[in-house]
Amino acid sequence: MSMEIRGTILNSRKAFVEENFGKESWQKVLNSLSEEDQDFFKNILISSGWYPFEIGKRLDQAIVDVLGEGKNEIFKEIGAKSARKNLSEAHQIFLKPNDPQEFMKQANTIYSFYYNVGHREYEPTGENSGIMTTYDAETFSVPDCLTVVGWYEEALKMCGAKEVNIVEEECRAKGGDVCRYKVSWKM
Repeated sequence: MSMEIRGTILNSRKAFVEENFGKESWQKVLNSLSEEDQDFFKNILISSGWYPFEIGKRLDQAIVDVLGEGKNEIFKEIGAKSARKNLSEAHQIFLKPNDPQEFMKQANTIYSFYYNVGHREYEPTGENSGIMTTYDAETFSVPDCLTVVGWYEEALKMCGAKEVNIVEEECRAKGGDVCRYKVSWKM
């Protein structure tokens, strides 16, 4: 089985680009893709179904190239917007008001809503801290990892956490064996 992502991930990219840069910018991003990828985005109504990770990876790179001035950091913002949207609508059940630690313990369940291969573990290291690790993902990218950071930073804030800090200590896209995030916050 090849790695796939939920259509909600692709939709969040499109929504972010249109809301922050305008609809014409979404078209500029699409125009920078291969003809095959352009056809994919033009001919498909992106739903919550499953799509190849690689199409998302190419879209991410196009966003970095066209709008991010070559900088991947734009994906933290995309992740944060995605969390606000998804956790205030379809995935609201995951929120744990005033209990970020309980929220983080759902990391593997949340992962399975967005990716079809691999798993994510969370281990508390203190009252307001822990380590989140992604294992066995067949594909990975720096933009995707930054989206995860932005998503969890925002999600923790939505659970009442303050001064959230997430640092990716190891990244498969940078040669690591896993993607490991050190997570901390204040209440």
